[in-house]
Amino acid sequence: MNKLDMTGLTTMPAQVWGGIRLVPLVREEPVDGLRLHHEIYGGYGDVQVGPRTHYLSYIPHGFVADWSGEGGRSAAYGTQLGDARPACVPVRRHHRMAKRRSAKGSTEDRLRFLPLHLALEGYLALHFGGPSVVWDEWSQQAVRQGLSPRAEDAYAGWQVRGLGDALRIFEIHPGQCGVLVYAADSLAAAFVVPHPADYRALHPSLIEDLYGELVHQYAYFGGPVPDFEARIRDSPYLRTIADLRAAARAQERTWAEDHDTLFAGRLLDPSYLFERVYRMGSFSLWRFLPPFRRGEPEQHIGEVITDHKGRVAYLKTFRLSEAQVRRGHLLNRLHDHDWHLGRTAEALGTSYLDLVRRIRAAGFESLLNEHGVALAAAAEPAHGRTAPPACSA
Repeated sequence: MNKLDMTGLTTMPAQVWGGIRLVPLVREEPVDGLRLHHEIYGGYGDVQVGPRTHYLSYIPHGFVADWSGEGGRSAAYGTQLGDARPACVPVRRHHRMAKRRSAKGSTEDRLRFLPLHLALEGYLALHFGGPSVVWDEWSQQAVRQGLSPRAEDAYAGWQVRGLGDALRIFEIHPGQCGVLVYAADSLAAAFVVPHPADYRALHPSLIEDLYGELVHQYAYFGGPVPDFEARIRDSPYLRTIADLRAAARAQERTWAEDHDTLFAGRLLDPSYLFERVYRMGSFSLWRFLPPFRRGEPEQHIGEVITDHKGRVAYLKTFRLSEAQVRRGHLLNRLHDHDWHLGRTAEALGTSYLDLVRRIRAAGFESLLNEHGVALAAAAEPAHGRTAPPACSA
């Protein structure tokens, strides 16, 4: 898989509340053979990802993918939009990101997974092992432990200004199976499910999801965004209500086509890297990472379930901040050049010492061996050490 296939999903006119824009996604026909249910945890979780590896994170809920053919029942319960906060925060233990669940007469038709944690774990584990060659500039901690521990910050949906009101007030369209969330007209998240009943049950869960720092800032500091308006010019052909309705629908189609073109450039980039996590009959669960190209807007990590034709049945994304993109870009370039600082600096078109400064600024200073860095810097030729403009990296 090398690209998200959104075939079958149609965008509807946006609904605006302050700086938040919600774009409904509808399906003419639900995805056959797959349903999503909801498990509420409501607190922090200790997730085991390996024999000796686990992490603690905010985990409000989990999803259960059901391809047993018995998905008509709903297991979603208890999620409400409001200002109530739990008096205590429970800690639950979860074994693995994606875990098979057994049902009557079968052990292979349900899968519990933690939404967005599959994607975040993939980003946090990016080149997690650290240097592949023991160069003098890397510390023993880098060689033995790699990038452990590594952490990233995120905001819960109820902390994103205006999102709770927008989710509570706006209507859910007939056939709606997803939504695109924009903050200050910047794509914050995409959420897609296979069936309209699943969306109605899971719509409130968006207020509990994780959102990046940039999304929080855009929603807090950004001003109101313009609402969708259908502008119909006076024409001799508009003589009846039916003519007016047809003209309004034409305006809606034009808006949807323009929005789809813009959206395709933001998230449907074929340079995204996909990794299959689990096979579920004719469906596959994937997680994906962006190309981490600096200067490109709106790069997302996420997870997706596709059918046998590669079409999206489920999708959830997390918008990375510019700092997170820079860290991913830096780690990729170090990995591409076997973690050799001199060759990496040359490939980036910068100086050795400037690359060392970037590594420290990215929060990886503890991985460096100060003595080795000093010796290598002293051995570098004096010429060609001036740093180029930032855009050249």
